[in-house]
Amino acid sequence: MHFVKAKGILSPENGMNIYRGCTHGCIYCDSRSKCYQMHHDFEDIEVKQNAPELLEQKLRSKRNKCMIGTGAMCDPYMHCEEQLQLTRKCLELIRQYEFGVTIQTKSDRILRDIQLISEINRTAKAVVQMTLTTYDDELCRILEPKVCVTGRRFEVLKRMEEEGIPTVVWMSPILPFINDTEENIRGLLDYCVKAHVKGIILWNMGVTLREGDREYFYAALDRHFPGLKQKYQQTYGYAYEICSSRNEELMRIFRETCRAHSILYRPDDVFRYLREFPENKGYQQLSLFS
Repeated sequence: MHFVKAKGILSPENGMNIYRGCTHGCIYCDSRSKCYQMHHDFEDIEVKQNAPELLEQKLRSKRNKCMIGTGAMCDPYMHCEEQLQLTRKCLELIRQYEFGVTIQTKSDRILRDIQLISEINRTAKAVVQMTLTTYDDELCRILEPKVCVTGRRFEVLKRMEEEGIPTVVWMSPILPFINDTEENIRGLLDYCVKAHVKGIILWNMGVTLREGDREYFYAALDRHFPGLKQKYQQTYGYAYEICSSRNEELMRIFRETCRAHSILYRPDDVFRYLREFPENKGYQQLSLFS
């Protein structure tokens, strides 16, 4: 872990990454890709120690309220957040200035801040986005080894529901020959239905691989699934988009389940919901139950 003084914190789309790198160890992580020009080891977390100060400057200067996003590139609830609490400090500012927030994570550490997130949701809007890829917790421990398993993330989704905080699930990536099974997809969808999620983000049953990410992924396959790297290479070569041969049937199950339970499933619809800042404090009743 090392500390830097950042020059800025919000992207043009109002997203922020307080940290760079990750300690969750997910074998497929796209953020490892060389195109992101990370000039340090991925597990050597870069900490933007002045993130709260930069965020407050931005919130004070904005003329219109909006949703602030975090977690798109690096999880805001990694191990270091327990001590540093920079995510919490930023959430406190978002609450103070009455902006909205959407948080993407795999970690149950978010429960530490559930009351704070609930307060933001009462005054503006808060959405928790949780990644679910693997219904089998034993397999999850291989694919995502240093973060809580899917069963625990389902418990987090249920706690958010109890607090009235809307949730969205990222159901990706789905890895060919590993978790692209009907049993896995139906198990994940069952969690989503039981947690009453607002939407699910999923483009197709597959994964993306590029330089930096691909090498790490293949090394993990060699360790945990001997021979599978060669099968990937023979089937997909050096393609960026790796799509499961079962994509059509699994996507049909996905769409049918979402429609049956009124879950948003078209990516544009889900992202529109995430960006939408309420005009009044009664947005929860209108958006969740209309």
